[in-house]
Amino acid sequence: ERMCMVCDMLITAKGDIHAYQFYPAVMFSHARFTYTEVAAILSNTKGPEAAKRKARVQDLLNLSDVYKALLSSRAVRGAVDFETTETQIVCDENGRIEKIIARTRNEAHRLIEEAMLAANVCSADYIAQSKHAGLFRVHEGPTPEKIETLRNYLKATGLPQTIGDEPKPGEFQTIALATKDRPDALQIHSMLLRSMSQAIYTPANSGHFGLAYDAYTHFTSPIRRYPDLLVHRVIKAILNSRKYKLPVLPLPGEAHEKLAKRLASRASKKVAEPTVKFSKSQTEENLAWQAAGLHCSANERRADEASRDVEAWLKCKYMREYLGEEFDGVVSSVTSFGLFITLDAMYIEGLIHITELGGEYFKFDEARQELRGERTGIKYAIGTKVRVQVSKVDLDARKIDFRFVQKGGGKGDDLLARAMKDKGYGGEKSSASYGAPRSDRSKASHASSGKAPKSAIADRKSKAKKSSKSASAVSKTGLSSLSGPGPMTKSSAKVAAKKENNAGAFKKKMKSRR
Repeated sequence: ERMCMVCDMLITAKGDIHAYQFYPAVMFSHARFTYTEVAAILSNTKGPEAAKRKARVQDLLNLSDVYKALLSSRAVRGAVDFETTETQIVCDENGRIEKIIARTRNEAHRLIEEAMLAANVCSADYIAQSKHAGLFRVHEGPTPEKIETLRNYLKATGLPQTIGDEPKPGEFQTIALATKDRPDALQIHSMLLRSMSQAIYTPANSGHFGLAYDAYTHFTSPIRRYPDLLVHRVIKAILNSRKYKLPVLPLPGEAHEKLAKRLASRASKKVAEPTVKFSKSQTEENLAWQAAGLHCSANERRADEASRDVEAWLKCKYMREYLGEEFDGVVSSVTSFGLFITLDAMYIEGLIHITELGGEYFKFDEARQELRGERTGIKYAIGTKVRVQVSKVDLDARKIDFRFVQKGGGKGDDLLARAMKDKGYGGEKSSASYGAPRSDRSKASHASSGKAPKSAIADRKSKAKKSSKSASAVSKTGLSSLSGPGPMTKSSAKVAAKKENNAGAFKKKMKSRR
């Protein structure tokens, strides 16, 4: 038995909330389920899991019907729904990281999420209707700058869909559904997400853009948060016909100040009229709730950053064991200084610096979110599949560096050949011999001329004896200087040595860039 606050709802077959009421109660749990167990029962009501929980199967089926109705209502509203991958770090008995896997969401997870969303909507409506101050969860639409960036991107990718000057959530969902089967779906959905703002806690309600709700707050959530507790206290106060007074909150920190500046910068922008209008006598109370919203939003950011920092440290510690090993991955983000790659097998992200992409000059195309080679036209965008090698792990900085791995002399070698050709070091065949031992370069050069090494040397010797002029001509072609021993003048020997030194230096430079 547990004390609880109940949100009792009447939901129609179309998924609309027809009526609701709040009241405190004592909850008696008839069963303790896991998400995996409930998903198994819903998928097979005659399976072994259902047989063990026979008395509760019908209750779960009724709840599943409610979930399907809420899901249909979500589609009608046009709420944004992107599938994202969350990771789970699995450790052994000694606390050592064993593996990193993707956390899967099944029907049971989605069922609970929809039930929570419905309760949160009811609580926001209840507070708004009572005219009592409280915290709403507000998610504003994209800024004009982000709208323009997204439009340019959609146009550049050739998509027929676009968004208006004041976009609706349904427009984003339409694009997401229309592109879900495209090869570049990951890239498109990533850009849609980036165009949106972060949600905040505030006493001024202006709706939730992503979920397509006029009013939304946090009455319940998978992990209990302080804003949830404040909402519970407000609802209890309303039920008892009294006012809830906020406690004295801690002094604001750095995160608080950053968020305050962000909200102040938006003050001049047009937003919806707040649901709760405060009189002069309520100004002090309004300011207190604004401070509470800032406090909760800032602490939410701090908690998220701390969580990401710990996860990044654990992943770096895990990847130290794989230094030098190669993995397949996909480009998850593109910047002007390189590519962020997420490994397929481990869901770990690292950076390939732009200097590791070969001997090509890359330009960052912000509209298309890609790096494109200036000469070759090679491009890297979100969703591009690559093979990388783990080159560096910095545990203190929480950073992982990758090196680009070529498959069987692929793009990297082509880039090298073209770059060397542009520098005047010969064609593709001769450039392939740079960096090899002198004897190998001699064989490669003679092979390209179609003559055997000995006959070529003899031929040059006979020509050198007949005329020093012809010997100088041979030296000037660059063939003698790169194809093994042979008679040449003192000046031609210096030219040959200089060319060879230049070739070696250029090859060394190209290798370091690769």
